[in-house]
Amino acid sequence: MLEKLKQVFNHDAAGGVLLVLAALLAMVMANTPLNGFYNDLFNTPVAVKFGAFEVNKPLILWVNDGLMAIFFFLIGLEVKREVLDGHLKSRDQVMLPAIGAIAGITVPALVYVFFNYADPVGINGWAIPAATDIAFALGVYSLFGKSLPVTLKLFLLSVAIFDDIGAIIIIALFYSAELSTTSLIIAAVGMSILFVFNRLNVSSEAMYILVGVVIWAAVLKSGVHATLAGFAMAWFIPLKEHNRSGQAMLPHLEHKLHPWVAFAILPIFAFANAGVQLVGTTSEQIFNPIVIGVMAGLFVGKQVGIFGACWLAVKVGFAKLPDGVSMGQLYGASILCGIG
Repeated sequence: MLEKLKQVFNHDAAGGVLLVLAALLAMVMANTPLNGFYNDLFNTPVAVKFGAFEVNKPLILWVNDGLMAIFFFLIGLEVKREVLDGHLKSRDQVMLPAIGAIAGITVPALVYVFFNYADPVGINGWAIPAATDIAFALGVYSLFGKSLPVTLKLFLLSVAIFDDIGAIIIIALFYSAELSTTSLIIAAVGMSILFVFNRLNVSSEAMYILVGVVIWAAVLKSGVHATLAGFAMAWFIPLKEHNRSGQAMLPHLEHKLHPWVAFAILPIFAFANAGVQLVGTTSEQIFNPIVIGVMAGLFVGKQVGIFGACWLAVKVGFAKLPDGVSMGQLYGASILCGIG
């Protein structure tokens, strides 16, 4: 029995299946008498205090800003490895997802504006459909297992990372009422320390993680989305420098974190965020221009923008398709980027 269970969890699609089941459970709870318990659970305040420093957030934000920072750290490790020593090493392979991401931000925003240009309040939501939910996109992608080339996954991953970073920049520039300069300085100092660690080939993973936690807390307090700290920190982890156990540090961390992310962090994220209450929703709410703009921006704008820009870039010779990837597969990945 234990061996069969192990085989199930070793399957490529296991994490994706668990994520989908967690999302379905959240939907069921949000639309049944369990709705009160579900909302109360994730609105429960959780506080951590260390001297004068305090973080007091509802549980949902600890999931989205805390656990997901670990997810983005893992994504950063994978992207760094592929950029320095893998499928994203060449300029051509990086250009295509970068082009797709720019179009994947711009076109959905324009689609949203088309439906809301006459509403002086609603127009402010133009950035909502700009970001891809990378966790759900990768979760759905993993359901296909090994039937798709790894280069397609890297394309999807790169596009999602690029447009998530773009969305974070947009939030910082257009939606942040005030940013904490002190917190940003502390984060910058932390990044500098990690850079020194990297240059000196520091072999202690714990040292990187300790400074990374300080950077995460500073970014959280700064007003910038804290998950960005996880992604940025990953780029300071040495690729080939051995840790104190004699293992290459980056691959070791990647290997250790993967099961925790796939089987714990992502399902918890899905369960915490997929509980959309549909019971009692009126047609006026569903067909509200803001709702239509978001849905059309994500479902139509993402695939038209990403696939259209990438198709054009390939046709004019500015970039090339990832190895082993067809235009049809590229289009499918563009649709997945519309999960938001």
